[in-house]
Amino acid sequence: MDLLDTLTAKGLRGEIPTREEALAVLATTDDELLDVVAAAGRVRRQWFGRRVKLNYLVNLKSGLCPEDCSYCSQRLGSKAEILKYTWLKPDQAAEAARAGVAGGAKRVCLVASGRGPTDRDIDRVADTISAIKDADPAVEICACLGLLSDNQAERLKAAGADAYNHNLNTSEGTYGDITTTHTYADRVDTVQKAHGAGLSACSGLIAGMGESDGDLVDVVYALRELGSDSVPVNFLIPFEGTPLAKEWNLTPQRCLRILAMVRFVCPDVEVRIAGGREVHLRSLQPLGLHIANSIFLGDYLTSEGQAGQADLDMIKDAGFEVEGAGEATLPRHRADVAAAAEGGACGTGGGCGPCGGHSAPAVGTAAVGEAVGEAVDAAEAAVGADSADELRSDLVRVRRRGAGTELAPNA
Repeated sequence: MDLLDTLTAKGLRGEIPTREEALAVLATTDDELLDVVAAAGRVRRQWFGRRVKLNYLVNLKSGLCPEDCSYCSQRLGSKAEILKYTWLKPDQAAEAARAGVAGGAKRVCLVASGRGPTDRDIDRVADTISAIKDADPAVEICACLGLLSDNQAERLKAAGADAYNHNLNTSEGTYGDITTTHTYADRVDTVQKAHGAGLSACSGLIAGMGESDGDLVDVVYALRELGSDSVPVNFLIPFEGTPLAKEWNLTPQRCLRILAMVRFVCPDVEVRIAGGREVHLRSLQPLGLHIANSIFLGDYLTSEGQAGQADLDMIKDAGFEVEGAGEATLPRHRADVAAAAEGGACGTGGGCGPCGGHSAPAVGTAAVGEAVGEAVDAAEAAVGADSADELRSDLVRVRRRGAGTELAPNA
């Protein structure tokens, strides 16, 4: 296939495809799907071998958010039955992080709901970073706290943070359709602030919100232009109680095409399969590993993922290996750029959703609450999709585990 031959050749050289070529990937048929995965897989192996980087989420503050992001279970007015709690204490967060690090996670992502941190919040997170790094100085820390004000990125960097996550989520042209309480430009500004402070840039997208192919391509090119070191690809989890509860637009095949398009546009960048992986890729998750080189283990912010051991088994069975703590995630030329950023050169950053970095064998549960949660399955959020396509609407398992429980990670 001429298209895939061209995309593969460009990807192996680290070149970026044209916008028309990226759109053509999303327009391929199911008959061509395995060819698309194979082509993207060649590019992935060129830059990342057969390594899979593991990331572990710790939800420092859940719910209670004043923003109105339509996709989010923590949004203002959300009726989703999620855990809600204020800031975890540093020792609680450090204990939660240890569960992931003990399993081999290389990066711990510290996430807090809200528009953005206050200066006191930055102090809290700095204390949490210290508590985690005192136990394991090598662990990478990615903060994900929302929109940053002046000098906050520098303070996080000084506290020991390695990266900042703030996702663009969708294209600039459609951003106002999903959020009205802040702008696309606000998000770009935060990414630039984080990058300018020498933090590694982690910024990604959410697919499945009713966007067009053009919107998906636009946001991925924007992420590339911003210089994101890691690009989390989230697939919308349609929580009951949110405006997008009935948006079941994705199939496993569609998800793989999206991942492949991201890989071709970002051949030498960490591509992470993030939220919604289990819900939408389902039994085709192992094929995603041939395209992406990074995943979250265990639970997400407000939804339960599959068991960490199942993720480890999947990685092994698919012929991949977990990236070790001493291995660099990014290719040398990208790592050199990141090192230059630490010296004050320009880079990128990322607040409201999953983040990225380096790794080792892992298990994980992510969002950890101060409230005592019971390990019970949530009600089914099965919402019917258009009957023409007969898309499945799988269980959305709302996260019920919380700090203070005696449950092991992923119990």
